[in-house]
Amino acid sequence: MNHFQYKDGELCCEDIPVSVIASEVGTPFYLYSKATLSRHFQAFDSGFSDIDHITCFAVKSCSNIAVLSLFAGYGGGADIVSGGELFRALQAGVDPRKIIYSGVGKSEEELRYGLKSGILLFNVESEQELHRLGKVAAEMDVTAPISFRVNPDVDPKTHAYISTGLAKNKFGIPINEALEIYQQAAEMEHIKVMGVSCHIGSQLTLISPFVESLRKVKSFVGRLAEKGIIINYIDLGGGVGITYDDEKPPHPHEYAKAIKEELGGLKATLILEPGRVIVGNAGILVTEVQYTKTNRGGDKEKNFVVVDAGMNDLTRPSLYGAFHSIIPVKEKEGTSQVVDIVGPICETGDFLAKDREFAQVEQGDLLAVMSAGAYGFTMSSNYNSRPRVAEVMVSGDRFAVIRERESMESLIQGESIPEFLEKDDGR
Repeated sequence: MNHFQYKDGELCCEDIPVSVIASEVGTPFYLYSKATLSRHFQAFDSGFSDIDHITCFAVKSCSNIAVLSLFAGYGGGADIVSGGELFRALQAGVDPRKIIYSGVGKSEEELRYGLKSGILLFNVESEQELHRLGKVAAEMDVTAPISFRVNPDVDPKTHAYISTGLAKNKFGIPINEALEIYQQAAEMEHIKVMGVSCHIGSQLTLISPFVESLRKVKSFVGRLAEKGIIINYIDLGGGVGITYDDEKPPHPHEYAKAIKEELGGLKATLILEPGRVIVGNAGILVTEVQYTKTNRGGDKEKNFVVVDAGMNDLTRPSLYGAFHSIIPVKEKEGTSQVVDIVGPICETGDFLAKDREFAQVEQGDLLAVMSAGAYGFTMSSNYNSRPRVAEVMVSGDRFAVIRERESMESLIQGESIPEFLEKDDGR
């Protein structure tokens, strides 16, 4: 469920017409519903309320500090993959003891920042990372708390680019090779082994891959115990999918029930890293029609709706071929046509929808790209020197800009023309 509904023919976010917000902030912009964000976080978290757990929101999916602050207020933590995400989480008020640091390429500076901040766990993804972390911890004279991210070689049945749990993926350590590195870590002076981490992918619509991976992790935890290595935390990652088109993902409580049944009596705190399942359907991208056009060649014709949001604003359709439902902000009646909804970027691959049956729209009409709350703004860029768009949050009948639209001046912030170019008469 989300709080984007038509009322008297006008798309509203909670109690405010989207067109009213557009008239004040301009287009394009991302729009989030506080009520939907809150409902989804609590629906997910409550499924595990009867066991020790921490819900660590995956910051990479939607990193605005207003969103992170909202979840922190419900007791949520953060799953981060960079020093920048750690900074955001701390600025938003996330308890560092509820922050998990994942990612395959952590620098020494990032490791130092995590140690200084007192985060709960580093999810270590290679033997070299272990030794780098041990070195940094020794230099700081502290002990680094770690899990290893083990790769269970489980097929998540999702898009190849967002699969992370197969042997061919770059993430983690193969589970059949992990015992030796755990034993090595247990003997290191400035390392404290505390957990096992496992994340198999994103946008999963089946429960069975989660259960299969947990079954493998449980078996591995038993092998660790035989070697005297006790595990306090089991991190199952995230990955529960949402409905973009006709997908039928499990309800969070259905997912929770299956995980708890498989977990059995294992005495460890469960860590979960939901992202898309919480924010995906809680946000939309609002864009304005700039032009409509028809290109004809021979006996064929192609209809285009050109909007002011492009692949730099929402890259998922171009990158993954991802489907997003797109609807008019004001309901349309009458005939429709098959169109490509495209942006202004100088790339043929710049599209939001292809060959889509769509109501006939006119220049100036507003469209809403649905289910854009996850991996929307966070993956946006300044390609074609386009300022990144505003982000807005609605609560009831109020709204606030939670990230201002970038200015032209911001595009060249930090850039300069060096003196040797200014003096080069040959240029």
